This record gives sequence, C-alpha cells and structure tokens, in this order.
Amino acid sequence: MSSPLQIVPAEPEQPASARLPSLHDFFSPGGVLSRSGLEFEHRKGQYEMARAIEKAFADKRHLIVEAGTGTGKTLAYLLPALRLARERQQRVIISTGTKNLQEQLFFKDVPFLESILGPLKVCYMKGRGNYLCKHKLYALRDSPLLSGLEEISQFHAIAAWEKTTSTGDRAEIDTLPESSGLWAKLDARGEACLGQTCPDWEGCFITAMRRKALESDIVIVNHHLFFADMAIKLQAGAPADAGVLPAAGAVIFDEAHDLEETASNFFGIGLSTQRFDELARDVETMLRAKKASTAAIESATAMVRDRARTFFAALPGVPAIRGEDGRVEVRSYPALGRMPFEQRAEFLEESGDTYTGTLNALERLESELERLKDVDEAPGLRKRTAEIAAHLKFLLESQDPNTVFWIERRAAGGVRNLARGAGHASYHTHLQATPIDVSQLLAAALFEQYSSVVLTSATLTVASGATSAGNSVSGFEHISRRLGLALARELVVPSHFDYPRQALLYLPPEMPDPREPEFFVQACERTRRVLEITQGRAFCLFTSYAQMRATHERLSSELPYPLLLQGTAPRNVLLEQFRDTPGAVLFGTSSFWQGVDVQGEQLSCVIIDRLPFAVPSDPVVKARMDAIAASGGSAFFDYQVPSAVITLKQGFGRLVRSLKDRGVLMLLDPRILRQRYGRIFLDSLPPYRLTQSMDDVEAFFAAPD
Repeated sequence: MSSPLQIVPAEPEQPASARLPSLHDFFSPGGVLSRSGLEFEHRKGQYEMARAIEKAFADKRHLIVEAGTGTGKTLAYLLPALRLARERQQRVIISTGTKNLQEQLFFKDVPFLESILGPLKVCYMKGRGNYLCKHKLYALRDSPLLSGLEEISQFHAIAAWEKTTSTGDRAEIDTLPESSGLWAKLDARGEACLGQTCPDWEGCFITAMRRKALESDIVIVNHHLFFADMAIKLQAGAPADAGVLPAAGAVIFDEAHDLEETASNFFGIGLSTQRFDELARDVETMLRAKKASTAAIESATAMVRDRARTFFAALPGVPAIRGEDGRVEVRSYPALGRMPFEQRAEFLEESGDTYTGTLNALERLESELERLKDVDEAPGLRKRTAEIAAHLKFLLESQDPNTVFWIERRAAGGVRNLARGAGHASYHTHLQATPIDVSQLLAAALFEQYSSVVLTSATLTVASGATSAGNSVSGFEHISRRLGLALARELVVPSHFDYPRQALLYLPPEMPDPREPEFFVQACERTRRVLEITQGRAFCLFTSYAQMRATHERLSSELPYPLLLQGTAPRNVLLEQFRDTPGAVLFGTSSFWQGVDVQGEQLSCVIIDRLPFAVPSDPVVKARMDAIAASGGSAFFDYQVPSAVITLKQGFGRLVRSLKDRGVLMLLDPRILRQRYGRIFLDSLPPYRLTQSMDDVEAFFAAPD
C-alpha cells in the first residue's frame, strides 16, 4: 500500500474458492499461516483467542481478552474481523491505543495478510488534526497572517505539497517540525469545518477519507479518534452524518487498558486561551479571504481575544504538585500544574465581571456573524462561537455531580521546555471539566450500540489478594467496572514467552521507603550499579518528572554511557537514538511506560523507581477516590492498587518483546515486599524469576543465553 489511506478497489462478488480460510485452516500446523513467508510457530493461545473472538461475533456478545506478550494477538483478531466483514457484510472498526500499533497493523500486518489471502478492503484513519484543510490553505494564501520567515517557508512547502498529495496527511511532510505553529492554522479539525457548505467539500481530504471508510470492510483508527468521533455524535442536535467513522457491526479495542482515560478526555470539556485565539484568527482569515470582513467583526474578534485573556488571567493560581503524578512534577515551577476548581461560586462573586465580559464578547461576535448573508463560512463560525460560549457557561455554572472541574497551567514548550530548565513565564491556561465515572456513558454509547465489542491488551487483569479492607478487586473486575462492561465473556491467554528463563526481577534489599529523604541517594546508587552490570542498554522509568531529571543529573557524571532524557527531543527521535546508540540509557516518565517496542540486546534492563500510584491530589484522581469512598468502597484497594498494577505491568512489559529477548527488571520500591498489598502486584506480574541478590544479577548476564 503506497499511502496511509489507500484502499484496494472493491472486488466483484467473491467466488467460493476465494473465501477466507477457516480459523483452523489458517492457524493450525500445516495450515495457511505455516506455509507463508512468516517464521511460523504454532501458538495455542493465538488460535484460542481467534476462536473466542469469532464465537463472540457469531453470538453477538462482548469479549474481554488478556493476551500475554508474544501471543500474536493482531492476527488473532484480524482474521475473525475479515471473516465477519466478508461473510456477513458487517464492517469492523479496530481501534488501537498508539500510533505505532496503528501503523504496524496497516503497513505490516494487513499487507502480510494480503500476500497470502489476496486483496483486502482496509483503510487507516487518523484524527482530523493530522490532515490539511484545503479551504484554510486557500484562505491563508489569499489573506496571509504568517509569523516570520520560518512560517512563510513552511507555508510555501505545504502549498506545493497540497498539489501532489492524495491523502493530505501531514506525516508525508518530513521537513515540517513537530511543533509547527503554522500547521494549527491549516489542519482540518472539526470545530472549524464548514461541512457540505464548504466550497472545497468535494476535494476535501476528510471527505475522501470518509468515502474510503464507507468502501472498507475494516477501518483502523486509534482510541483518540474513536472517542472524539463518539463525542461529536452524542452532541445534542448532531446531524445524522456527524463524525467521520462509518457504521459498524463490531469494534475491537487493542491496548484497551487506557480506554477510561481516553474516554474521559473526550466526554469532558476544555477551554484555553488558545481556543479563543484560534476562533478569532479563523474568523479574520476566512472572512478577509472572502472580502467579507467588516470593521465591526474585526472589533469583535479583538474584544474576544482581550476579554478571554483577562478571564484566564483572573483564574486562581496553580500551586506546585508534590506527589507522584505520573505526568509532570513541578516543584521548581510553582506557576505550573493542575488544581481542582472547587471554588467556582467564590470566583464568580469576586471576578464575575471577567466571566460575563467574555460571554458578552462572544455574544457580540455571534451577532456580527449573524449579519453576514451569503457567506458560506459565516454559519460554521457562528456555531463555533456559540459552542465556546456554551462550554464556558458549563465550566463556570454546571452543578453536574458526575463532573470534576479543574485548572491546569502548562509550560508553552511542554515537558521539553522544563527539561531544558526553562522558567515558567510562558504558559497556557486550561479550564477543564472531566466526568468522574464514564461507566454509564460507555455502557449506553458503546456497549449497547454495537453487537460485539472486543477488548484486548497484555495488561487487563489484577490478581486477587486479601487486604485489611477485605478482598481487593481481581481478574477483569477492575477494568470491567470502570468501563461499564457487564456480562462479557472473559479469556486469559498466557504469554508465549519463557519468563523464568528470559527475565530476572531484582528487588534490592534494605531500600528506604520512597517517601524518606534517603531513598533518592540509595536509588541512584542501585541504579548506577545495575547499569554498570548491564553496560547501559536500559530504560529508567519514573513516576514523576522531577525524580527523572534529578536522577539523570546525578548519574550523568558517574556513568560512561549515553544518557538520553525525555523532553530533550521528540519521543520518536529519542527512541531512534536509543536503538542506534550502543549502551544508551533512556530516562523517561509516563509516555515511555507503554507503546514502546525495542527488541534485542539494546534493551536489556528496565528500572522503575517506585510503584506507580496515581497522585491522590490530582483533581480527577481525587474526585474518583471520593466517589468510590462515598459509595462504600475502598478507594485505595478498588481504584489505586489495580490501576497501579496495570501500569506496572505495562512498564515491565517493555523488556521482553520476543522469544530471544532477555534481561533484568529492577523495582526500587520496597513496599512491594513490606506492604500487604505488595502481594497483589507480585501475583499480577508474569512469572519472572525473583531475586534480592546483586550477585544473581551479575550471574544472569554472565551466563550464556
């Protein structure tokens, strides 16, 4: 396939001889798969998983599958999906958690299946922000609002590329920086879309993507796109053709362990200074290009910018977060972070004028846009203005008990800015509303709408364990409860790997509690010693940005290996540097705990500083814990422990990715052995060989494979 959106032309009715093979004929020894060019080894679990999925489709049931690493789960769900689409004419949507897996499916697994099964009707879709909007491009060309020579150069490159691309996917432009501010002015995000009233509708890349999806048996998306599309379709008054995803008979979620977080983001509401600025910019650009702008409109957009900035500046300050937040720790940057916005009523009493002033500015802009007649862009811009006003009212006035309201200030340069030691003078303020519990939303909008939903991941189960509060949640209970999945079939497929031989779990003895001052010094010493034994070749994963940075700074002068730090370069660049640099060590936080695949000796060690409990002071975490406690549950054992177990399994899962991989895992947190709940973590992990002896670590690497 030559491009991310290429679709094999629809074939005529398949003769009986061209039907897809049965699962037995495909997966069995001597079957189709064994005769392919793929290095074949019959995997009982792979066949078992495929059969369970096909039966769930046939019986119109939901299914949840934990498939250990090495199962070969992508082929285990692709073939049943293809058979359902071809034999029963039911389209299947496959949603992945990461772009890497999405690309692997489309550019590797699907072409492999085509090589042995013949042409398949499959398409690949990203979020709208990945695609160029021709209408915006033409408007900006006719009325340029470009910042500096760099943006002008990028604009000319994009304009030339637009004439040749068949997809409009920004990934095709290798020279466009990841942080390009120009792209945000040109992408096809839905809030600026004019729909069928757009003069460039027929040639639109989003329109083409929709058409290809309608022609396809399987549509490969990611969780962000799936839930963004669902959120659009759930909006009151949404037209029948809202969203970009076509109707489907079944959905498969790979990497389903992070569905709750993704769904929460898209069922929530967020406003920032950027969103107001982008609205004003798009009004000016589009209307000037049509020579439809007026002095009143220009004045109204200026007022929207001014009143919005005044409003966001008046919001309460954000104190430093000192817990293990898994996102960004900002002890040195007190203007940045996340905080609950529980005092909304007090804010309205003290700063209500800034709020009403912003609403009035939006109302004025909406009225001016209403005056425009015969301007295609006006209705869409007016609707967008009204939507921002409605969101602002919800964020300040709603009393929804299932919503937590919070504020976040982020460094303008993101984590990369903090990694370089930048100050906090430049930041973006975000006002957010997030559902506390998405289970009922998902039950109604997902599990009741599709006849079969399959959830799969290598990390979905939690071991049972006796606790002081009774029995903790176990098996699939945690994930099912959080997602609103009831009466689903369940399957656990053990990993294909020989973990006792391939992996050694080292738990250093006599480590202090992570909350004690001595922990940092001893953690650095143990990390240094293990990295000397492994000769680098490691991931060091942290639960906080501050701990990551401090450890990197301390060890940089003590180790001879290249030490790569998250935030100093884009994630994909760091991964390539790690793969290509002998002895490299990568220091990372949450974004490197999952979705990263490095096979071979280059990654021979994974070190985790502490058990990845979500920080209790995080506004969303706190709201969820409070809700569980209010209903009579144990927030720690029903929410924090199982969530941390799944995250730890993800982090350790970076090490063994093939039958030939081997290495050492080190957890520096002694609570896994000292606290009763630690048994739940140990029993939930794969059967690694366990040791507390550094001599065993040395012997492991000294022994032949």
